Amino acid sequence: MSANLNTIHTHDRLLQVILAPQITEKATHIADKYQQIAFKVRTDATKVEIKAAVELMFKVEVQGVTVANVKGKAKRAGRTMGRRKDWKKAYVSLKPGQEINFAAGE
Repeated sequence: MSANLNTIHTHDRLLQVILAPQITEKATHIADKYQQIAFKVRTDATKVEIKAAVELMFKVEVQGVTVANVKGKAKRAGRTMGRRKDWKKAYVSLKPGQEINFAAGE
């Protein structure tokens, strides 16, 4: 029974790992040149979790995952200085022949 509960817990966790795809000029260039897709992910996510989450959500085979921690920008609001949150970005390489199409509304 506990093994079944553990798989349910990890399944729910995997669905929460990926926050959003990064659709920017740089991400589009990387997708075209290196066949990688950029995602905004939870700051506590691991490469193994990110790989499993992408394979689960998009039904594709992942070749590799590269992770970058992005530091939040320092911002000013009047006299007070503030700071945006740090966040994590994952570049996911798909195996040849695999594709994720965000325009199709998967």
